[in-house]
Amino acid sequence: MPPHDSRAADLSRRTFLARLAAGTAAAAAAGTAAGTAAAGLVPATPLFASPWSAEGRDATARRADRPRPTTAQLQWQRDELALFLHFGVNTFSDREWGDGTESPSTFNPAALNARQWARAAKAAGAKAMILTAKHHDGFCLWPTATTSHSVASSPWRGGKGDVVREFTEACRAEGLKAGLYCSPWDRNHAAYGDSPRYNDVYIAQLTELLTRYGTINEVWFDGANGEGPNGKRQVYDWPRTWALVRSLQPNAVMFSDAGPDVRWIGNERGVAGETNWSTIRPESVPYIGAGGDDVITALQEGHADGSVWRPGETDVSIRPGWFYHPAEDAKVKTVEQLVGLYFTSVGRNSKLLLNVPPTRDGLLHATDVARLAGMRTALDATFRHNVPPARDAWSRTGPTSGVRTMSFTTPQSISVLDLREDITQGQRVIAWSLHAERATSAPIARGTTIGYRQLRRIAPVMVTSLVLQVETLESPVPVTMQLHG
Repeated sequence: MPPHDSRAADLSRRTFLARLAAGTAAAAAAGTAAGTAAAGLVPATPLFASPWSAEGRDATARRADRPRPTTAQLQWQRDELALFLHFGVNTFSDREWGDGTESPSTFNPAALNARQWARAAKAAGAKAMILTAKHHDGFCLWPTATTSHSVASSPWRGGKGDVVREFTEACRAEGLKAGLYCSPWDRNHAAYGDSPRYNDVYIAQLTELLTRYGTINEVWFDGANGEGPNGKRQVYDWPRTWALVRSLQPNAVMFSDAGPDVRWIGNERGVAGETNWSTIRPESVPYIGAGGDDVITALQEGHADGSVWRPGETDVSIRPGWFYHPAEDAKVKTVEQLVGLYFTSVGRNSKLLLNVPPTRDGLLHATDVARLAGMRTALDATFRHNVPPARDAWSRTGPTSGVRTMSFTTPQSISVLDLREDITQGQRVIAWSLHAERATSAPIARGTTIGYRQLRRIAPVMVTSLVLQVETLESPVPVTMQLHG
């Protein structure tokens, strides 16, 4: 068995995006329209004054065109949880990043059962799964006309197999949405580095994936290009790529650092920003792979005065690595850790994309399946004990403020808060505080943004009434509050 690629394993997939940034930014600096388009740059838009100043908040509040989610973005966020499935030749080579020289003969998941993946996802409460149809090694999990480096050259299913088809069919059989990741970096294809020629290859691969397998709900991109300063120079044509997805799968959301529909949350630890706006200034992340502290802050937190709706997706693996490694069977995240990740992603106005990699048999490992089910059981238990109020009222207290009051006939113990905005009207809350008994008492919890959902665990407290105060960017709309003991 080849040794585990510890160098690649220690290097976050996002670390190499900074390497891409240097090359892509150089193309952008040339100042040509072609260079800008190829790098995927988004034209700058006028910025509003800071919303944290009185002048800025007034200017933002007057906006009649504050961004709102599309139907696809709204449903995407309401799904809350999806599974990511990293699977390919790396599964058999025990590496995180293949180098493209792996023989297709190594790929032979004799017991592959995509329905088992889908059932485990469904049991966890996931509403979607995303498969790595092609990773950086260039091995394609579907029979493609663009290369022989695919399942068609493997012994699996006698060279007649198609993992993508089995995956999408399993999703539909279990009522899940299907998503696909197709790495732009390809360490096997001879055209890589010849930008126009390889971009044609990549477009052909995406066309196959987006026309053969029915509805695809999410298309996941990154700007992967880890060749280093002396490696191949490939400039990706993101405008062309995004336009292709829009034309072939118009209802799919597209993920990348730079959107256009969904953004990376800025880390792979499963933690969204405590302040997290679904709106962002697109020029703050001008192209896929842009680096720097300011970019990470923008991805983590978004912007109150952002001109586009681009919510964050929080990706993290249930294991230390993204692909399956036998040595990690005893290092699967605990149920308590998974519940914590739910609170730091879904509970911070994001969506959780949890990676659960299939084994060499083509099955999810029993430990991983058990942890997924345990997470669902623990979450259900957390939210099962709802504390209903005897009285519940919302009122505006000013042009940009509101209050929700709740009272109970007998003292109630609460330990979990569940706050939600109606994001069909955009995101408005900039600060909130929760007080026991009266508004002038010290807050028992406080925060900044709410958005789709704000989950907060607090030390258990007995209350007979509660007051939720909110400050908003513009005219407030009711914020809902559920309490759990």
